[in-house]
Amino acid sequence: MNYLKYLVEEIHTTVAATVDDTGLPVTAAIDMMDYDEDGLYFLTAKGKGFYDRLKKRGTLALTGMKGTDAMHCVALSIRGKVRELGGERLPRLFEKNPYMNEIYPDVASRSALTVFVIYEGSGEWFDLSRNPIERASFTFGGAEEVQEGYFVSDACIGCKLCYSKCPQKCIDISGKPVVIQQQNCLHCGNCYEICPARAIVKRG
Repeated sequence: MNYLKYLVEEIHTTVAATVDDTGLPVTAAIDMMDYDEDGLYFLTAKGKGFYDRLKKRGTLALTGMKGTDAMHCVALSIRGKVRELGGERLPRLFEKNPYMNEIYPDVASRSALTVFVIYEGSGEWFDLSRNPIERASFTFGGAEEVQEGYFVSDACIGCKLCYSKCPQKCIDISGKPVVIQQQNCLHCGNCYEICPARAIVKRG
């Protein structure tokens, strides 16, 4: 699945987080306006605090959701490095997102706008509408993939207590060590807490 495409075309509006000068997180609603093999594109005005935080930190985290309620929605989260591109890509973003013409109707009003790209990052897809739930991790722009979640080591004694506590029953107990099916795991940590052999490790 092309997760960047889905984020731009199906979700579009995201809640993005940056960090201020005191180290506290600040969120803002930001539209993801375009994508390609190089990353995700969005714009902002140079007079905004959001712009200042992007320039100072060079990183961004965001989440977008689509669905009618908690049990019928998907969520996409991304974090990565950002770089300012300037105004060269503005015409394309306005062409792909014509509603922007109502907000900034002429060339003069667009003079403060600038485009950013999230050019290297990682993300997670989370779908609660499926049973069991579905999750997937991905990277783009050459970012190194980091495993996150719970994994079973060779210290497993095959007691199967982890399976009894797993709300998704997503642990294959047919062998030893047992195997957590990462694509269905909630990352709740129940298996980690109950394991008598401390064979389950948390990564990420």
